[in-house]
This record gives sequence, C-alpha cells and structure tokens, in this order.
Amino acid sequence: MSSTELPGARAVSAATAPKVAAVHVADGEELGSVALPGLTLAVRSRRPARPGLPPALYVHGLGGSSQNWSALMLLLEDVVDGEAIDLPGFGDSPPPDDGNYSVTGHARAVIRFLDARGRGPVHLLANSMGGAVCTRVAAVRPDLVRTLTLVAPALPELRVQRSAVPTALLALPGVALLFSRLTENWSAEARTRGVMELCYGDPSRVTEEGLRNAVAEMERRMGLPYFWDAMARSARGIVDAYTLGGQHGLWRQAERVLAPTLLVYGRRDQLVSYRMARKAAAAFRDSRLLTLPDAGHVAMMEYPETVAQAVRELLDEHGRS
Repeated sequence: MSSTELPGARAVSAATAPKVAAVHVADGEELGSVALPGLTLAVRSRRPARPGLPPALYVHGLGGSSQNWSALMLLLEDVVDGEAIDLPGFGDSPPPDDGNYSVTGHARAVIRFLDARGRGPVHLLANSMGGAVCTRVAAVRPDLVRTLTLVAPALPELRVQRSAVPTALLALPGVALLFSRLTENWSAEARTRGVMELCYGDPSRVTEEGLRNAVAEMERRMGLPYFWDAMARSARGIVDAYTLGGQHGLWRQAERVLAPTLLVYGRRDQLVSYRMARKAAAAFRDSRLLTLPDAGHVAMMEYPETVAQAVRELLDEHGRS
C-alpha cells in the first residue's frame, strides 16, 4: 500500500447526491458531492459528448477550485468524460476531518476519490499545487493514471521568484491571520483583481462575465470560517513538500512517474518560474513540453484552446480508448 493510501480506501463506495450551494455552475455543468469517511469532495462534471469516452480528472491549485477548469472541460468534452474536484477546504468542499492540508493529504484525497469512483486509470490534469499533488499520485499509484497533464506544477525551486514570496509567507504561523486583518476592508473585487494580476499573464484577457463570476466566488469564500486556515495550511504543505528529500521528494517522485506527461509553462508566470520547465521536462521520463510566451500561472484559463489542442495530441498518442 502506498504512503498516501488509507487502509480500506478501495472498499469505500461513493455516495453522490446533488449539492445546493451558492457556487457558479456553467451551462452544461453539474455540481455534486462524494462522501467518504472523514472527507467530502465537491465534484463538477459535464455530460460527455457520447458514451464510452475515457475518464479524466481535473485538480486545481492553491486558492483555486474546480471552476478553474470549466473552459478546458468544455473544449475536451468530446474526447474525455471529465470531472473536476474541489480539494478539501477549497471551492465547495468542506475541510477534511483530520485537518491534513499537506501535499500528501491532498494526494490521499485524490487517490481515495479515484478508488471510490472506480473510474481509473484516468487522464489526470492539474495546476500549480494540484500539479505537486498529482505528481505524487502518479508516482505512488501508477495504476490510477493513464496520462498526466501539469500546468505550472508547484515543484521545488532552488530560487523562488520574488513575486511568489508573499504566497509562500502564508505558510508562516500567524501570517494568514495578520493578512486577513490587514485586508479586512478590501472589497471582493479588489481582492479578485489582485489575484488576477498575480496569476494571469495579461489580466485584460478576462471577460466581464469571468470577472463577475470570480468576484462572486471570492465573496462566497471570504464568508467561509475556514478560508484562511485552508490557505495557510495548504501553503505550509507546499513549503514542507519542498524540503522533503529522498524517495518522498517531489523531484524524485517525478522521475518515478510512468504516465506520458504533458508539461505546460507560461513565460509570464509570477508564481512558478519558467526556468523550471527544462528541469521538469528532464525529470518526467516520458514528457512533452508546451511553452506559452504570454501566459501566466493559469494557462488553461488564459489559453484554453491551445492547451486543449496539446491535450488532444497527447491523448491521440496515449489513450483515447
């Protein structure tokens, strides 16, 4: 049994039911939940274009949610049967009962979800923190992953970009609480625009509707009593994962990944340095690299058509059936 698998995880059956929440659901999407012992995960899905398509799972990054994948899910609905989860404490998923927001804890949640659903192996797509999480999933449970697509994966960097330092500081005890107090008078729109300035290569590409939806989601999240705790503990989990060595180190685990891997990096990424692209391409044994000169940290939201085409090419070679 892998280090991120809970005893009895394979025996758990999912209980899926509609979930009522003030969360934006795009046309054609459905929002449900999967209940597991000590863990409930919100699941966003689209009805596939036809029966029998291979399954895919989308995993967001720090501070994100399943909504981050709506554009890409729509573009790929004719080639995969896609689901996007909200990691514990994010989106519409409540905190985990054990309070474990480490990379391993999030990886365990993904593994338990996939085991419970019984849909594996899946085409696994992930962004940022989700990229670190899914690198670990693919390394310890290769039976669950058919292909792996990582958009700006949060893998350890020797020299962190200056623009990423404030996010890393959230990992320090008390910083998240201090920041929440210092910014308590900020509007949801101001917060949202700040996040977009950090995550997008060109924030002006965001449509008015996209901004409205993002502001509404920010307002909803800020009302959650566990918002800052989930952010701080998950940020701490990333920092802790960066310091791990040996077989549990993320770069060592990247070398163990067997699944064909698509790596997507943006040259304007302020959170994950573009210079890590070459190292990642060398670490993953069966990899291809897509670089987008004008993209930032969330290329699947900024240039979904380009990313979708690269995913299609990966699936053409490694598993549309």
